[in-house]
Amino acid sequence: MRLTKRRARLTGITAAVTATGLMIALAIPAGTARAAGPAAGGTTAPVPALSWKSCYHGFQCATARVPLDYRHPDGTKIAIAVLRHLATDPAQAIGSLFINSGGPSEQIQGLVADFPVIPVALREHFNVITFDPRGFGASTAVRCFPTAAAEQQFLSALPPFPVGAKQIATWERTYAAFDALCAKTNGSLLDHDTTADVARDMNLLRESVGDPVLNYVGLSYGSGLGATYANLFPGTVGRMVLDGNVNPVAWTTSDSSLPTFLRLGADQGSAANMAAFLSLCAKAGRTACAFSAGTPAATTAKWDALLSRLKKHPVTAGDPAQRYTYASTIASVPLGQVSQWKDAASQLQQLWDASAATGSTAWAGVPARRASAPAQKRASQEPAAPAVYTGLEQSLAVICSDSPNPRQLSTYAADDKLAAARSGGFGLQWLWTTEPCAQWPGNGAQDRYTGPWNRPTANTILLIGNTHDAALPYQDSLAMSRDLARARLLTVQGYGHTEQQNPSTCATNYEISYLLTNALPAPGTACQENMAPFS
Repeated sequence: MRLTKRRARLTGITAAVTATGLMIALAIPAGTARAAGPAAGGTTAPVPALSWKSCYHGFQCATARVPLDYRHPDGTKIAIAVLRHLATDPAQAIGSLFINSGGPSEQIQGLVADFPVIPVALREHFNVITFDPRGFGASTAVRCFPTAAAEQQFLSALPPFPVGAKQIATWERTYAAFDALCAKTNGSLLDHDTTADVARDMNLLRESVGDPVLNYVGLSYGSGLGATYANLFPGTVGRMVLDGNVNPVAWTTSDSSLPTFLRLGADQGSAANMAAFLSLCAKAGRTACAFSAGTPAATTAKWDALLSRLKKHPVTAGDPAQRYTYASTIASVPLGQVSQWKDAASQLQQLWDASAATGSTAWAGVPARRASAPAQKRASQEPAAPAVYTGLEQSLAVICSDSPNPRQLSTYAADDKLAAARSGGFGLQWLWTTEPCAQWPGNGAQDRYTGPWNRPTANTILLIGNTHDAALPYQDSLAMSRDLARARLLTVQGYGHTEQQNPSTCATNYEISYLLTNALPAPGTACQENMAPFS
């Protein structure tokens, strides 16, 4: 779930969609007429005409003009950048497949990079479509700084999350100034930048490409977008796969002082995955896991000791060199993708060795972490693309509008102790992610959709949830399955965040079958993750 860019997309997911099939006619449900009025999900806004042009070596690009405010559909328009790849076997094409890879984040460049990972069967049968949501990337964008470098410089003094009163004070001052800058530069866009607004945009795009129903794959945050669409436009839900699910009620409402990600249990998911990382590392032994100390208890104690060392004496390491602190070490462990755990253990062991060097605060022995296979593929296959501005404020504009967060700074300081007691450093990491929402400008919450979540949809939605998800715990997928009127939950026994980042051939086959034929797995079906940690 690419929740913030400041944290190097710690919970990020690629846009890869995992995938056989005969030519299948999509079911066209009855009752697909648009509802009246934005409150009901419908809109009287005119369907935008899309003028497609070749781009990105095999793709097509277009720009849609949609209402800034769906209460005034004939008023100010904003631009939505759209990307598609036509079905590679036109004779078997059965419609479009919209993809949102999570975030909230820009989408186009990620899909261009990861398109080769999408299974052949889906590329043959579907026109694959994505778009940069309003506020992001090549669409009309939220922007608080003239350049990305200027934003990075502004935030350069901040750690991944604050530890202690001094860092908390700096964090609060910096983000107060950050929010004030954003208030001056974005106007009314901040009043209309919620997931519900994006869902309404997606419905217009569905109509623009001539599809009677929306076929959709949404990962992580994209599951929330899918659930919102499904309840605003239930009659036009086609085949929808939601993987790594947000609890929609916890995301959009609050009956406590807890900020968003503590309500979702993201801190507990991360802490539980770190505990599993250490236990499984110990059982794998030093040959398979360099950080192993022989037993789960000893390996956990070693981790705690490493963090204690780094809290007192940070280590400058790596190529290129970077400073490893208590906070940055926690943030550096790639819990969301099990295939990266082995390399992460090697890095932790090298930090352990470096931190043990008496009187040394600099050591150059930690290599840069190798890119994962998908990342390596992106680096070699991605065509040159125009750079777009992708500031942290673009994600904050959605999160702060969509999800209630405390508006009093004192609440975060008070929750700091609770979060640390509950999940250690991972509690602090997730707690402070949304502190910028305390003084976020605009009135975006006026467009927020808060339910109901049980409007009967034209087709049953397929949910996929990992039993040990590192960012959105399995309990969130269970909540989504209970909240939606028509949903079938496919359980994956495994770790990391989303099945797409941690593949299960079993789950992939069910997903392909569903997208191509609308066939659902039997209730209670469970699959096993392919890759065992440290294998």
